[in-house]
Amino acid sequence: MPDAAPRIAVIGGGQLARMMAQPAIALGVPLRLLAEADGVSAAQVIPDRLVGDYRDLATLRSVTDGCSVVTFDHEHVPTEHLHALEDAGVACRPGPEALVHAQDKIVMREAMVRLGAPQPRWSVVSTAAEVEAFGLPCVLKVSRGGYDGKGVWVVRTAVDIDEPLAAAERAGVRLLAEELVDFRRELSAIVARSPSGQAAAYPVVATTQLDGICHEVVAPAPDLDPARAGEAQQLALRVAGELGVTGILAVELFEAQDGSILVNELAMRPHNTGHWSQDGAVTSQFENHLRAVLDLPLGSPAPRAPWTVMVNILGSADPEVGHLYDGYPHALARDPHLRVHLYGKDLRPGRKVGHVNAYGDDLDDVLERARHAAAWFRGDLGNDSD
Repeated sequence: MPDAAPRIAVIGGGQLARMMAQPAIALGVPLRLLAEADGVSAAQVIPDRLVGDYRDLATLRSVTDGCSVVTFDHEHVPTEHLHALEDAGVACRPGPEALVHAQDKIVMREAMVRLGAPQPRWSVVSTAAEVEAFGLPCVLKVSRGGYDGKGVWVVRTAVDIDEPLAAAERAGVRLLAEELVDFRRELSAIVARSPSGQAAAYPVVATTQLDGICHEVVAPAPDLDPARAGEAQQLALRVAGELGVTGILAVELFEAQDGSILVNELAMRPHNTGHWSQDGAVTSQFENHLRAVLDLPLGSPAPRAPWTVMVNILGSADPEVGHLYDGYPHALARDPHLRVHLYGKDLRPGRKVGHVNAYGDDLDDVLERARHAAAWFRGDLGNDSD
């Protein structure tokens, strides 16, 4: 009987944990899941699971018992609980000292100052007067808990200030003011880093947001100066090294009108802007995340094709849209090279329920194929569409 492979505990039952399952199977590495409810996305595909609250330390101790390492589908596990797990000998990857920079936007901004990383002008604010003194228009963000556009407000007049101030007070968190950057586009630089310090950088990608949710990713970013792309990759590698990140780090960036780059946000887990790598890179972000947390040699992040486009499938507001499975006959017949990833989620308007990846030699063709398929699954195209 061969020696048992190390077991990884994954906290959070969303689609990111779900998409870790396939490379874990290929690597022969068992996963144990802490899911927030029966039937959530990852619980459908990971049989070794516990349903419980990630905010409860006893539950975290139970799910990590017998596991070599714990990693995360989201960044919301309380920092003090991660310290308690580490004190008990559980390897948290990323660890609490690193993960707090993805949990708390103000802590992240302070770290970027220490690293000398380029970023928007910012300030911690607690009153309307402080926001107005910072300058309008601006962006207000709760320091903890926001994601996919939640907890973020573009404030243009004094009247707009009351809602974010009240939201921060209700949540018991601080409020961050940032300049409203006049950016050309948004970019993302993703790297993987292991505990021994090995690192791998994926191509820098261009991202498009829709209502605060990542909508489309083009890999690599078109018309990005190679020197600027290298600068973004080096910045992400430096942030990962200085903060002691283990696993995937996504550095979301603004490309300003003058071509300079500014750090927008950090994520320390597989990230929506890296989903293209499932089919467009030699080693996906999900496999490299697992390799990194186990301190295995990292796989190549090199692209398999000149262009890969990822488009998210969002839940439709149209009640006539049936099950997503109904989209397969048309989408797969029209494009045999298309790759579809569905998350097993109930359809709700604006909810991420899947994504499509298309790849090839011609960017315009790849964009059209990916956009058409995602629109078909969303129900935005009629059955007479070609």
